[in-house]
Amino acid sequence: MHQSVCLKSLLLLLVGTQVYTQEQCLKASVNTCGDCIKSGPGCAWCKELNFTKTGEQEAARCDTVKLLLDRGCSKENIINPQNIFQNVVNKALVAGKDPVQIQPQEIQLNLRPGMPQTFQLRFKRAEGYPVDLYYLMDLSYSMKDDLANVKNLGNDILEKLNRITGNARIGFGSFVDKTLLPYTDTNEAKLKHPCSDKNEPCQPAFGFQHVLPLTANGNDFKELVKQQHISGNLDPPEGSLDAIMQAAVCLKEIGWGNSTRLLVLATDDGFHMAGDGKLAAILEPNKETCQLDKNKYSKSNIWDYPSVGQVARKLEEQNIQPIFAVTKKMETVYTELSKLIPKSAVGVLSEDSNNVVNLIVEAYNNLTSEVIMAHDALPNFISVKYSSKCTGGKTFSDNGKCDNVNIGLEVIFDVTVTVDRCINDQSFSIGPLGFNEKLKVNVQTLCECNCGDPPGVHPHCKGQGKVVCGSCKCNDGFIGQLCECTIGKKDEASFKAQCRKDNGTECEGKGDCVCGRCQCHLTEGNGHFYGEHCECDDEHCEKFDNKQCAGHGKCKCGKCECDDGYEGTACHCAKSDNECKIDSHVCYNRGKCVCNQCECERGYKGPYCKTCPTCQRPCQQSGSCVECFAFQSGPFEKNCSLACKHLTIKIVDKLVKSDCRVKDKEGCWMAFTMTEELGFDLYSVSVLKDRECPEGPNIIAIVGGSLAGVALIGLLMLLIIKGVLYASDLREWRRFEKDRKHEKTSGTNPLFQNATTTVQNPTFSGDS
Repeated sequence: MHQSVCLKSLLLLLVGTQVYTQEQCLKASVNTCGDCIKSGPGCAWCKELNFTKTGEQEAARCDTVKLLLDRGCSKENIINPQNIFQNVVNKALVAGKDPVQIQPQEIQLNLRPGMPQTFQLRFKRAEGYPVDLYYLMDLSYSMKDDLANVKNLGNDILEKLNRITGNARIGFGSFVDKTLLPYTDTNEAKLKHPCSDKNEPCQPAFGFQHVLPLTANGNDFKELVKQQHISGNLDPPEGSLDAIMQAAVCLKEIGWGNSTRLLVLATDDGFHMAGDGKLAAILEPNKETCQLDKNKYSKSNIWDYPSVGQVARKLEEQNIQPIFAVTKKMETVYTELSKLIPKSAVGVLSEDSNNVVNLIVEAYNNLTSEVIMAHDALPNFISVKYSSKCTGGKTFSDNGKCDNVNIGLEVIFDVTVTVDRCINDQSFSIGPLGFNEKLKVNVQTLCECNCGDPPGVHPHCKGQGKVVCGSCKCNDGFIGQLCECTIGKKDEASFKAQCRKDNGTECEGKGDCVCGRCQCHLTEGNGHFYGEHCECDDEHCEKFDNKQCAGHGKCKCGKCECDDGYEGTACHCAKSDNECKIDSHVCYNRGKCVCNQCECERGYKGPYCKTCPTCQRPCQQSGSCVECFAFQSGPFEKNCSLACKHLTIKIVDKLVKSDCRVKDKEGCWMAFTMTEELGFDLYSVSVLKDRECPEGPNIIAIVGGSLAGVALIGLLMLLIIKGVLYASDLREWRRFEKDRKHEKTSGTNPLFQNATTTVQNPTFSGDS
């Protein structure tokens, strides 16, 4: 089966519509028109008969509109469903008794998987919108002076708020901590009178108690709060989160209305949170339900404190905006807490809380002038992004935000909803945090094609099947592209051969070979294997943090295709080249930046691909270029600029060091240095202007020296020969002398006769 995945295309957001440019359609598990349009917004289907060639997969009908047109499919035969947007409830924005602050109020979206739909959501703060303020006070002993001042605040708070809205209510609750060790002294007498001063009016230890439901009567607030007395506990952190949770979930008891809901927490200390209950052997987690018995929190000593996350979620669900009125020493603690709770504010109390009214009014103005558009829990496979007009609308985010939104000012948010895959009908809500009005968004998915097919069997399908979006759906007993194969009649061996990739397993063992084509099985995750031989699936890609493709991409045929802004084999890296840059260049142009690290090429190393330990400077190869540029000679003399454009050469009077020494065609030595430039095979060359050339030959010295050498050699040869002959003669003479010493004769040869004959005169007497 022809493999692929539909990639996201360029999105131009307009009001209530979108212009979507199809870039690619890489199909995954495509056998029908429905499979095709589910693959992604870039995919369209050609329903034209005879569009596919004999034996060609039906996946060939699925491609981008442009490619289908290029391949001959007529425009009227291309199925390419688009998103449908419809207003269901669209009341105009109005102020007054029954204000409408968001528009529209309900919409219907029919979305194609992967194709974003953008619409406008308008918000306008209405004058006179009611305000409910519940004052939640810490009554530990250190707040004694503050309680005295708060008893007279009811009418002041109502008066200030009524100036702004004309419709305000106020309520009151108090808290200390759990009445167990180590939070509170459990001595019976101490439980009844936890204050250190025995003469001090003091109420028994308690966790949280609801004193006054929301009321517009300031005198009721004054009278009931006057009846309150201080209490006490042991450790500094208080049970603040217990109290906030009960105030948020006990809607009926508190009396929260359709209003701007404010919860003022006044305290001078920190707070216990989830897990701290173990100190008192409290192991049962907080259940996030209302547990008031006679207006007191009945599960205080049974349930653990809630976590910050639980409190934040409940406050957001009930559109309650907390104002933390705390002492200066606690400002940092509650500022950090405020960062974790959307639409919350922190104000610093004076030592006796006499500034609390102004603090509340200021916080109210800040909270209500900040509009944060957000959604509740989204169904699976649905995503929502916002772009606010007030901030320029340049970037998408998980929520839209506008500051300084005064009463009567209208702001517009562009909301983009995307469905990743086909789902059942779903709905969710969008609205500004801290306001009860919400937009209901109903979502359906477009996952089937309406091709207007003729009824009954069709001649195109050999009379053995009907046409469905250009393809044949065969009757029982017939298979094939045109229902041309009768099961069991054709050559089974030739069919099976077509289903084997590289003579391997039939359909890779992941499908059935039907009439020479693979029909792929379901995967373990109920997706399909796909590809011409069922070689692909979208469930086995690299994981990061136990998430396939790190949750930032889609798995396509075993490889991660990353969302915009992410990269890496598992899409686990945000795209950035900050750590790959040096001197404004990425990896010295010798590699690519992946996961903010350089992946160098051709042997280059280091964090920026700056050096190459195994590379050698191309001195010899560059000699001809140096010769032609610097000395206008050599083999490149007539083609120097073209043949040597990879070198930048300058001539210098002196070189600090010489990397290269190369002979030119005249036998002279050229000295030069080579410095690598950005990229590959690019060098700056500094050439010493003077070459080292050899001196001419000395003829007289050469001739004289040659003759003297010949004579000397001849004389030496004669002396050597004479010496050899003399040594030979001397050796023979000594042997002769030796032999004579061993002779046994007198030494006179008997055969020798002297040549002279002597005759004696007998008459000669010898006398003279």
